[in-house]
Amino acid sequence: MAKPMIAIVGRPNVGKSMLFNKLIGRRLSIVEDTPGVTRDRIYGESDWCGRKFTLVDTGGIEPNTDNQILAFMRQQAQIAIDNATVIVLVVDSKTGMTAADQEVAGMLQRSKKPIVLAVNKMDATGPVDPEFYEFYNLGLGDPIAVSAIHGHGTGDLLDACLQYFPPEDGAEEDDDVIQVAIIGKPNVGKSSLTNRILGQERVIVSNVAGTTRDAIDSYFENETGKYNFIDTAGMRKKSKVDDTIEKYSVLRATMAIERSDVCLILIDANDGVTEQDTKIAGLAHEAGKACIIVVNKWDMVEKDGKTMDRMREDIRRDLSYMTYAPILFISALTGQRVTRLFELINYVHNQASTRITTGMLNSVLADAQTRVQPPTDKGRRLKIYYMTQVGVKPPHFVIFCNDKKLFHFSYQRYLENQIRSVFGLEGTPIILSIRQKGDDEN
Repeated sequence: MAKPMIAIVGRPNVGKSMLFNKLIGRRLSIVEDTPGVTRDRIYGESDWCGRKFTLVDTGGIEPNTDNQILAFMRQQAQIAIDNATVIVLVVDSKTGMTAADQEVAGMLQRSKKPIVLAVNKMDATGPVDPEFYEFYNLGLGDPIAVSAIHGHGTGDLLDACLQYFPPEDGAEEDDDVIQVAIIGKPNVGKSSLTNRILGQERVIVSNVAGTTRDAIDSYFENETGKYNFIDTAGMRKKSKVDDTIEKYSVLRATMAIERSDVCLILIDANDGVTEQDTKIAGLAHEAGKACIIVVNKWDMVEKDGKTMDRMREDIRRDLSYMTYAPILFISALTGQRVTRLFELINYVHNQASTRITTGMLNSVLADAQTRVQPPTDKGRRLKIYYMTQVGVKPPHFVIFCNDKKLFHFSYQRYLENQIRSVFGLEGTPIILSIRQKGDDEN
């Protein structure tokens, strides 16, 4: 059974994101004292009194607006409301009840969902401010005084939500979900790809670079497996990141790479590999993540019989440090080859999780040394004793030898190529650690 879902809604700048972060216990949603910072739906997991649930932070609802982004934000909030078990309407005690609060309350009442009213910014302890009582006029029952900054009242708030949760059915949760981060520079089609995969307008898509600001999780399941797609903010050059909010966005994207199993590195087919693409791909490579290079907007490229081969050669040249990553040419707009992504994601994830026995590794090692003798320096020859695997995601191998200084980088690269030629390990980086006799085993 799916976990109960609490949607946090309200007009802009009432403290929804700060309350969301307080309830999940970490800074997942960007908080900035600027209306309209949260744009898409942001999901987080939490628990209260033994019940696990999902929290959704939404963009501020402007009931009447002609602004395209604000209209999208309202649409995103409406989807969260439709999927919620219970809705928390957040209002601001400092500004008092506004006409926008009344309109949002009316919109929520039409949804026929249970609503809990949270009066935020009640930061002082002691007697309740008289303005608190005017929120009874919204007709949503007893308001609950909370402070998103200090955490006052959040227990009462969750108690009120808990009464609307359905009974537990004791079903176990699945742990076999592959975490997939979609990364790339702004405007390469990350959100369009997410929406194409999910078959719904899950993420705001706009030609305005920088529309996505948070890293947004979307669960998806089909016959090939279970996935959590993390749509990230586009990462621009540091010189162009002068907006405080965008700095947080880049940090979120980097954090999304860290918690992913597989990274889809999106490249614009019209631009080819840019300097920024190499830096973004480098983040995934350095983090040791399984990677797929996804060339998007392939439908917009004029082609002849060799266009794809030329593009593939250019990518291999410009991203020479990740020749292990498969390349897929797609169009998020038309859906061309998008379904191929699932089998590739499963494949590279399995490759990154591969375990090889020490016996098989040392057989390959012995054969490799027979073909190409280990290097010598001033009469001393490198002696390699044995190799063993110590980790996965990515595969991590330790090689024991007589002298680390004799183990030239070129010979390490040669051994890595030999391992790949025998065992595959496509789509994943490999870590080789060199130790010599007498080294600490840790």
